[in-house]
Amino acid sequence: MMCRWNRRVLQIASCVVLTAFSSAATAGERAFVSSSRLFLGTETNLSASVRIGDIDGDGDLDVVVANGRHWPQQNYVCLNQGRARFSVMRRLGEELATTYATELADLDGDGDLDVVVGNDMARNRVYLNDGSGRFLHHVDFGEVSSIRSLTLADIDQDGDVDILTNSRGRPNQVYLNNGSAQFDRGPSFGNLDDSTIDVAVGDLNRDGHLDLALANRDSQQNYVLLNNGKTEFVDRIPFGSGHDETRAIAIADLDRDGMLDLVTANIGEPNAVYLGDGTGEIRKTASFGSAKGQSYTLAVADMDNDKMPDLIIGNVGQENAVYFNQGDGTSYREVQLPGHSTSTYGLAVGDLNGDGYRDIAVANSGAENVVYLNVARN
Repeated sequence: MMCRWNRRVLQIASCVVLTAFSSAATAGERAFVSSSRLFLGTETNLSASVRIGDIDGDGDLDVVVANGRHWPQQNYVCLNQGRARFSVMRRLGEELATTYATELADLDGDGDLDVVVGNDMARNRVYLNDGSGRFLHHVDFGEVSSIRSLTLADIDQDGDVDILTNSRGRPNQVYLNNGSAQFDRGPSFGNLDDSTIDVAVGDLNRDGHLDLALANRDSQQNYVLLNNGKTEFVDRIPFGSGHDETRAIAIADLDRDGMLDLVTANIGEPNAVYLGDGTGEIRKTASFGSAKGQSYTLAVADMDNDKMPDLIIGNVGQENAVYFNQGDGTSYREVQLPGHSTSTYGLAVGDLNGDGYRDIAVANSGAENVVYLNVARN
């Protein structure tokens, strides 16, 4: 059982252009192209996160960008005018903040996508959509903390979307939705001093309850936390070397055997795939990417429509890449994305031009944010 998302969201629980160009990287019959017309604005903000969804209800997918790594900046909504033309941008919120995360879901059950913003050492905020893609501040939630990412899921399985906040060096916390986008403090998870940078949600032991997979940085152990059915995460299963510098994690059935697997983006070492055995334990591992990789974000999606989940990786100081699944979940063909290497801290995937193939939007720190279109190879 995977985390349930609103049907108008097309994203997977975050290449890079500094000047105008038009080029392509290919794998099979697909290519990834971009140009200055596909910039999400011309500012070079300290962008940390990007998410994709139909914000204004017009049938195409829009983009929300979170800015403010270390220093307060403005967050934006980028409205798709059709065929990935982002010629309208709106400010999200009046206050500038050190925003590290943004997520989309229908939080109040009215059928449109709302926005959650996670801030570093500032209050986290919920913005409700008026149905046309305009957002009003609804409520602040949680304690001020060192937020590095947010995860949205119906973790208590009561029919509404809850929020998991993931902090560096501070407790991680569940906030439970009362059905009206008011969030009460729920249980904490992980150790009190975990440097959790990302969390993925899925039923890893197939008992009908949603479990957690924690990506910890600062050479801390990564863990699977099993849900006991009471939204309590007592059983801890370690995975990885015990001293990985993991920056992002995702859950998916990579080998299509009916059991959920893990994939991690790491720095200073290759990225990793962990094939699950259906109990929360790992039965097989594989690595991919550079031996001294600098991967900070990832997504999982079928990029060539072959019904196999592929991996999209965002790097710092290295070209971003798509890894095409060769069928067994452990073998991948790497295709670097065109453009100059820079600092990609967030990415999201969705069909932005309506051609039936998933495109890529990236959040860069200190460079323009960019869309890459997934097109047929000439």
